[in-house]
Amino acid sequence: MDPVRDLLSSVDEKYSQSLRTPTEQTQNSDCELRIERMKRTLVTCTLVLLSLTSACLSGRTTQTNSPTSKSRGNPPSRTEQEPNQELQNQISQIASVAKGKVGVSAVVLETGESVSLNPHDHFPMQSVYKLPIGMAVIKQVDAGKIRLEQKVRVTKEDFGSRGQHSPIRDQNPNGVEMSVSDLLRYAISESDGTASDVLMRLAGGPGAIQAYLTELKITDMIVLNSEKELGQNSQGQYRNWAAPEAAVALLRALHERQGLSESSQALLLKFMTESTPGAKRLKGLLPAGTVVAHKTGTSGSRKGITSATNDIGIITLPNGRHLAIAVFVSDSPGDETTREGVIAKIAKAVWEKLAAD
Repeated sequence: MDPVRDLLSSVDEKYSQSLRTPTEQTQNSDCELRIERMKRTLVTCTLVLLSLTSACLSGRTTQTNSPTSKSRGNPPSRTEQEPNQELQNQISQIASVAKGKVGVSAVVLETGESVSLNPHDHFPMQSVYKLPIGMAVIKQVDAGKIRLEQKVRVTKEDFGSRGQHSPIRDQNPNGVEMSVSDLLRYAISESDGTASDVLMRLAGGPGAIQAYLTELKITDMIVLNSEKELGQNSQGQYRNWAAPEAAVALLRALHERQGLSESSQALLLKFMTESTPGAKRLKGLLPAGTVVAHKTGTSGSRKGITSATNDIGIITLPNGRHLAIAVFVSDSPGDETTREGVIAKIAKAVWEKLAAD
């Protein structure tokens, strides 16, 4: 029911009754009738005005007190924005020293706190791509298609060029038979190109690696060529690329054991923690004893420009949380000390900010 409409009806009824009163009222003057009509009009206007005012006040109160309307579109306070903005500015300043292209993505996996620089740009991975190859192989181990103790023949045809890093080739010039577990260790811990190529072939080739990444819903990471092929064409490295954010997504998949058994995850993290290359990169300026499970990637230099100096990994923070971080330095004229220093300083800056939270 509408109380305003009811009141108006009541006034109208009373006014009609007044016109039907006894004869003595019909003898009232026209002036009295006009006065009655004016009163009715005045009452009606007043009631309508009061109704409109009440509705406006009610609507304004609801909007002000509604937690939904308050929360929508309200940006974070300046205090909330400043820490990561300050860190991002610091990262940008550090990155400028490389005088090339730098990409960074860093996320505390348990909380989601993050910072980034060019997170969606494409960077040549170089040996970083041995991690998705290793993860694809270990998933097939979990599925029973491959066994860790399975012996695989490594032939001279598997060897890359002399300029490519391969302890297996250097130690076994005529070839060797190795277990899958040993091949994984060589590929991840020592970044051996021969081991990586043999594992890729065992997994089913680049298409199988790419299918594995698609299964993880990682689209900004492309594995197309073997290490041997990359050694034959330096431009091929740009076709085997990753976005920093995609690299962190891969690290998250490993940390959260997406499609991996606990023992397989532990084996990969062990090999990554024992990795010998890149001691001056992610973990270069971190406190001694910090656990860093990582995978590096490095290209050669041509005409004073180095296409790739990379490191991605999971760093265990003092509070027990885990920082997934990827730093790519591409097309830099800086020397190795400069390029590795950029990675180390970025990792330290992120560590100091996020380890303190």
